[in-house]
Amino acid sequence: MQQQTNKFSHLTAMERIYLSFPARFLLGNNRLQGKILDFGCGLGNDVKLLHKKGCEITGYDPYYFPEYPQDKFDTIICFYVLNVLFPEEQATVLMEVSHLLKPGGKAYYAVRRDLKREGFREHYVHKKPTYQCIVKLPFKSVHLDDYCEIYEYIHYNYQRNAPNRCIFCNPHQKITLLTESATAYAMFDGYPLSPGHVLVVPKRHVANYFELPFQEQSACWFMVNKVQEFLREEFHPDGFNVGININRSAGQKMMHTNIHIIPRYQGDTVGAKGGMRHVIPKRK
Repeated sequence: MQQQTNKFSHLTAMERIYLSFPARFLLGNNRLQGKILDFGCGLGNDVKLLHKKGCEITGYDPYYFPEYPQDKFDTIICFYVLNVLFPEEQATVLMEVSHLLKPGGKAYYAVRRDLKREGFREHYVHKKPTYQCIVKLPFKSVHLDDYCEIYEYIHYNYQRNAPNRCIFCNPHQKITLLTESATAYAMFDGYPLSPGHVLVVPKRHVANYFELPFQEQSACWFMVNKVQEFLREEFHPDGFNVGININRSAGQKMMHTNIHIIPRYQGDTVGAKGGMRHVIPKRK
């Protein structure tokens, strides 16, 4: 299925001569720390004004400032971006922000709370169809009024997520988290079979992949697609093995669903050995 997009979403960007409310709120509460990225900065007004106030800030917007960031950031802000995107695009933004955030850093999402209806409407200036939707995020809310809500996001391995002892529910801070969405995260395997070996893990504590709700299964595979983009850029593999161990008879050791993404490289095995048909040695 082709991902839906709103090709006129950039038209919702506004020209201002003053800081947006979310920027004023975060600045006033001393939450804009270190190296800052404004993800989806639109026309870049907040970037210019925060820079004048002494902030070390960079702006990125796929339409107005399309040079994609190459660094990691202590603080990332993302204001009123998610409201103009379809769900798949929203998940992509969450994953990209998570990937660009330094370990221990914080990201802030501002979403509209004054929307009366969802869907397309004609922009009053540009006369083009622009999309708006209501967004709820599973992150800590640090501000809520009739007009907007501001969420604070930290990486999944920097918080206590469940009272159990499952290391996938409560991954250690020392692990490298590659990216995260609302319902899943990806981390580098602690015992990698090859450079770049990653696990995609649903946040729900379910042992058997087939018992996950379909929407969460889909979210995991959507993340697999994004993870391979990150791995191709950083590790330049020649191929991938992607698979799931389900139940102990199939080799599952940790009883929390996870998907292995294993980069493969020319010469790491003899010939074509090591593919999926070799998971049962006596049958290869």
